[in-house]
Amino acid sequence: MQLQTEALHAGYEKDTQGTMAVPIYQTTAYEFRDVEHAADLFALKELGNIYTRLNNPTTDVFEKRMAALEGGEAALATSSGMAAIFYAIANAAEAGDNIVCASQLYGGTLTLSAHTLKRFGIEARFFNVHKPEEAEKLIDEKTKVLFFETLTNPSIDVADIDALTAIADRCGILTIVDNTVATPVLCRPLEHGVDVVVHSASKYTTGQGLAIGGIMVERKGLVEKIRANPRYRHFNEPDESYHGLVYVDVPLPIYTLRARLSLLRDLGAVVSPFNSWLFIQGLETLPLRMKEHSRNALLLAEFLEAHPAVSKVNYPGLKSDKNYSDAQRYFDGGQSSGLLSFEVESFEKAKAVVDATELFSLVVNIGDSKSIITHPASTTHQQLSSEELKACGVPAGLIRLSVGLESAADLIDDLKQALEA
Repeated sequence: MQLQTEALHAGYEKDTQGTMAVPIYQTTAYEFRDVEHAADLFALKELGNIYTRLNNPTTDVFEKRMAALEGGEAALATSSGMAAIFYAIANAAEAGDNIVCASQLYGGTLTLSAHTLKRFGIEARFFNVHKPEEAEKLIDEKTKVLFFETLTNPSIDVADIDALTAIADRCGILTIVDNTVATPVLCRPLEHGVDVVVHSASKYTTGQGLAIGGIMVERKGLVEKIRANPRYRHFNEPDESYHGLVYVDVPLPIYTLRARLSLLRDLGAVVSPFNSWLFIQGLETLPLRMKEHSRNALLLAEFLEAHPAVSKVNYPGLKSDKNYSDAQRYFDGGQSSGLLSFEVESFEKAKAVVDATELFSLVVNIGDSKSIITHPASTTHQQLSSEELKACGVPAGLIRLSVGLESAADLIDDLKQALEA
């Protein structure tokens, strides 16, 4: 099926009531037929519902639908995008290991990788996403993950996915890629050799800022990269916490399975059934919305590029942008999502422009149907030093826009008066 059809139908088989809408199974637990049935479920001899911390029928539809849209084999939903990122990394790495990350990352991901994971004994090493060769130099025998974003937030850079996955494959390590901004509508990283994709479903997936959630998707055939790979012994040796289960011997998608049976079970960052239902509603219109977000963003980028108060515009849909060729290569029709950023002369000017807008809302979120404006240096990235801000592509005068679904003409008028106030 085509992606637009899968967004409406994948993962759902109508229940006995024939409901067109996916039902919300708002329940904590499920009744077993008998003791043997319960035992078989816990032993994975039979698949089914056990407890909503592990699985839920509504969430199952969301997971299957997102896996279908990404072209993956299976997915695991979580309580937030950050939980999905943490689980994806923690599923591969342990104390004494390291991960290699692009320096151009969302601020929360930067602090997770550079600071929080450090307390777990996992070191983060950083490379410039435009210099893949830097990443290869950082990889050693203890490296477990190469992590980057398809379209970076807020620096708006496009990764050379093919080059980075080639490096990871040569070294036998997993690639984990955040596809939140591009969404599977515009970019499908698994088709370019990526191993695991993560999303903050709180963004474009829901589309209206209604719910917090995340999801990770593994590619088809990932087990063959992990099987007998000495970097991932915990997939190849018995798991003492689950009856001595050897994951590579299980005829199921093993990356999300282990994350479910170990991390979700023990750490419990589970998405609520109601939020999963909201994400399903969002997915139904995602293909249509991403086209309009991209169209509006390009019109605003062209306006900003021509305005004398703007020193630089970052948007891969612009032919003048350094990421243009990679956007044409990796994004459907070169559509570049609704996220863009631009620079004005100073920290104070940026604050003044943000405060002067009337239609844009000052919100630390992206992917909403309503347009959002943010000054990263004073909000999402304020915890970073000036050197760290520069390294991740967030200068003091940078303003980020999440372009919504309003009239582009109205949005341009608002930016014009704010820039000239």
